[in-house]
Amino acid sequence: MKKIVLIEDDADLFSLLKYNLEKEGFSMTGLQTGRGAVEFCRQARPDLVLLDIMLPDSDGLDICKGIRKDPDLAATPVIFLTARASETDRIVGLEIGANDYVVKPFFVRELIARIKLQFRGTGGSPGAPPRVLESGGLELDSASRQVRLHGTPLALTATEFRLLEFLMSRPGVVFSREQLLNAVWGQDRAITDRAVDVYVLRLRQKIETDPGAPVLIHSVRGFGYTFEPRRAVAQA
Repeated sequence: MKKIVLIEDDADLFSLLKYNLEKEGFSMTGLQTGRGAVEFCRQARPDLVLLDIMLPDSDGLDICKGIRKDPDLAATPVIFLTARASETDRIVGLEIGANDYVVKPFFVRELIARIKLQFRGTGGSPGAPPRVLESGGLELDSASRQVRLHGTPLALTATEFRLLEFLMSRPGVVFSREQLLNAVWGQDRAITDRAVDVYVLRLRQKIETDPGAPVLIHSVRGFGYTFEPRRAVAQA
């Protein structure tokens, strides 16, 4: 049973989500305050965090940053629940480490679908990538969800992991942003091509020696991205 932590100060929404998530088979716990949220998550060890941005006593963006800095929580999917609907707010949310961004008011069924998307696995399915992928000094273990660079563990978010796994399992293949969105985020989504650029940038900052001159994930001018270690590709 997947455990979800909800940080949401609206008591009615908290109760509504708790009822529906538990009805769907999830275990849910949480706080109606942002104070101590990171420590609460550290103790609860959730499989996913639902996080309101505009909490009365805390900033959800800062809580997300705290989760991403904690080595035990860094790979935990985070979905923002917020009334902030502008594209700038969405991009900021993704850039600091959120896996998804849901604007209030929302349909509960849509949120549940987005949660399930975060838990979508590939292990054991036909055509799934090998359990361990190794290339360019990177080692990705799809079973343990761990990534190492020259033996050093990396803290990747769940979405960063899925994107890297998809690219590493198909070296040399060039994918458009739309193809990557469909493969990693699924067709039921509310994000734009810009999200792919954001996540590629974040991956490069973690896996490249010099993110400004990448040797693992390359941009292909006018099209998209490819994973091909040590091959120079025309930059977009």
